Amino acid sequence: MNTGLRITTFAAALAATFGAAYGVGQGIDPVVADSPPKHGDEHTRPTPAKAEGGGHGGHDTPPAGGLQISEGGYTLDLDTPRVTAGKQADLRFTVRDAGGRAVTAYQREHDKELHLIVASRDLATYRHVHPTRAADGTWSTPVDLPRAGGYRVFADFTPAGKDTENLTLGADLAASGPYEPRPLPPASNTARVDGYEVKLTGAPHPGKASELKLRVSRDGKPVTDLQPYLGAYGHLVALRSGDLAYLHVHPNGEPGDGTTRPGPDISFTATAPSAGAYRLFLDFKHDGKVHSAAFTVRAGGAAADSGTPEGHAEGGHGH
Repeated sequence: MNTGLRITTFAAALAATFGAAYGVGQGIDPVVADSPPKHGDEHTRPTPAKAEGGGHGGHDTPPAGGLQISEGGYTLDLDTPRVTAGKQADLRFTVRDAGGRAVTAYQREHDKELHLIVASRDLATYRHVHPTRAADGTWSTPVDLPRAGGYRVFADFTPAGKDTENLTLGADLAASGPYEPRPLPPASNTARVDGYEVKLTGAPHPGKASELKLRVSRDGKPVTDLQPYLGAYGHLVALRSGDLAYLHVHPNGEPGDGTTRPGPDISFTATAPSAGAYRLFLDFKHDGKVHSAAFTVRAGGAAADSGTPEGHAEGGHGH
C-alpha cells in the first residue's frame, strides 16, 4: 500500500485522504473490543476501491471506500455472515473474479497478500487481522467478537496481474446476542492503551490535506525506539461514523528511506472526504508487541481533549 491514504475495506478508500498516518486506541484481534486479545505481529491493510473506494494516497481526496461488496470485477464472498458474540468462530471468505472463480494469486503488500479489518457499526470494536489462504482461494481467520450487533468486514488486497489495482471490498457481518449500541466516544486528542499514552496533534479537514502527528509516551517519557510493523513505524485506519467509509494510511516516510524517525512522532498527511466524525485507529509496535490506540476526531475542527482517556478501543490483531 502507498504512503498516503487508503480508505475502503478492517469500505474501500475512505473519502478522507490520510496521506500517511495511523491512529488507534486499544486494539483487539480484528476488531476493537472491551477485553482485547494480545496483538500479534501482523497488520491488516485496507485498500482503496475505485468508485466507492479510493486509492492509496497522495494528497488528493479519494472516493469513500469499503462501502461496496463488488468493484472492478471482483466480489467479496463472505461464507460466514453470522457469528455468536463472545464465542470464537472461524471467519471464512473468498474473493471472486468476474467469472465467479476464486482468486488465488495476489500481490504482496506490506508483507501480506490481503489485510482484513473488522469493525462494529458503533465503532466500539475494532479488529485488524491477517487471515490465511487455502490453495482453493478460501481465506479464514479465527475471530471472537465481544458484543452482539452489526459489524463490517473490510478486505484490502491487490489481485496479481499487470494492470490490477488495489481494492478494498466490504461486507456486513452479524454477531448474535443481546444488543446494546454504544455512543461514539467524545472527541479527544489523547489515547491511553497498555500503559502507553498517545497524543494527537492536528485534525483532518474536508477536501484539504493536513498533517497529523502522533507521539507515543510511556511513564511520562517519549518513546524513541518504536519498531517497524508490517513495513512501517505506524499504521492508521480511519472509519467515518455513520457509514463506516474506510481509510488506511501509512506514515510519511517508511523504514529504510531515511525520512522516518523511529519515534516519538509519527507523521501522516490526510484529507477528509467530508465533514463529520471519524474514529482513528493507530497501530504501533514497541518491545516486540503491537498496540492500538483509538481517537474520535471531527473533520473541519480540531480534536478537543475531553479530559478523559477515550482512546481505549476494543480491538486487537490476528495472526
